[in-house]
Amino acid sequence: MLHIREMAIRRGGTQGYRVSLPELTLAPGEVVALTGPSGCGKSTLLEMMGAILRPEQLSEYRLGERDLTPALLADDEAALSGIRARDLGFVLQHGGLLPWLTVQENITLTRRLVGQTVQSPWLKTAIDRLGIAPLLHQLPSRLSIGERQRVAFVRAIAHQPRLLLADEPTAALDPDNASRLFALMIEMVRAMEMAAVIVSHDWQRVSECNLRCYRAVMQEGQSVFQPA
Repeated sequence: MLHIREMAIRRGGTQGYRVSLPELTLAPGEVVALTGPSGCGKSTLLEMMGAILRPEQLSEYRLGERDLTPALLADDEAALSGIRARDLGFVLQHGGLLPWLTVQENITLTRRLVGQTVQSPWLKTAIDRLGIAPLLHQLPSRLSIGERQRVAFVRAIAHQPRLLLADEPTAALDPDNASRLFALMIEMVRAMEMAAVIVSHDWQRVSECNLRCYRAVMQEGQSVFQPA
């Protein structure tokens, strides 16, 4: 499903550091965690994977049958915006819901952007499974933090992307809600046979969920993400 080889970028100018990923391969339904200390470049790496940051070095980036390498290296925004809309799903640390849209409108936005119908049996199942049905006509401001994160997750997968990218999706939650959302994310990614990369500082939860882990190895002037 996903294969990346020799991806890297330098952050902070000449006095900064290099963030690199030598190689990563994910099968359909597989979830991997990026871990490491604060400031090691986890979010930077996720943004490169999400076609938001242009890598300075990249040998290969394949997502399913698509070769994203030329578009990423050329910073071809027209091609990249289409890839982000169709093939990628993002869960931000604090949800990132649009405050003027209802929960239902937030969730269906990604489907509308790629020309899909608003309703689908799969989406209804996801909404029911995450307990969002009673919230559909609410605005985000009326939701708890945990509810917002669950809605943000459903929005990220509503268009059934190939790759889910989640940046500390449980950081703002209490331990019980964090464990529940983490487990539900993994369950649904596997059921949908997507690939998923989750940034997390919670090594214990990553271990409890038996996730394959890429941990930042800090070396002089660089942060290298390697299998733990």
